Amino acid sequence: MLVWVLMSSVVLVAGDVSHLLETSTLPPPPRPYAFSYTAGRFPGHTDRQHAEVSDGSGVVRGTFSYVDPRQKVRTVDYVADREGFHPVLSDAPPDHPSDSESVARAKDRHFQLYAKIAEEHAQHPHPDETSVPRQSEAVAAATAKHAQLFRVIAEQHARIAAERDEQERQQELEGLREEERQHLQPLAL
Repeated sequence: MLVWVLMSSVVLVAGDVSHLLETSTLPPPPRPYAFSYTAGRFPGHTDRQHAEVSDGSGVVRGTFSYVDPRQKVRTVDYVADREGFHPVLSDAPPDHPSDSESVARAKDRHFQLYAKIAEEHAQHPHPDETSVPRQSEAVAAATAKHAQLFRVIAEQHARIAAERDEQERQQELEGLREEERQHLQPLAL
């Protein structure tokens, strides 16, 4: 009885619902809109603004401005249409800062080491067995301990599962016996 109830629940849950994903209503056509806002980090302070207008045909025009970390106002005008997003910057982005002397030396050293390692790997693409990492005694002992604990836990789980299966089997038998008694009881009268 219990098995039948569980199986019927699974069948109900696993039913096909693909028809629920189909839509018969077309999306509405685009509608024109316009918005704008200004904002700042605290009242009375404005450090960014945005304005945008759509003509309803899928073309969006807008502009936004912000104050960059160097306290310079940056403005971007844009058009977004079927061809993509087309920004126009008011100013070219700032150049990347040049490397200091110590950074330049560190980069040179890095590239030298990289080239040396690449050359070594080109000559010997497969490492020899002496350079392959080995497990230390402590790691090997911890691995063995973990494996033993895993075996103990797996045995406990198997025992618990067997006990649970036996309990369910006994309950099902008791249920069948009770059903049989109920069916035979009217015949005894």
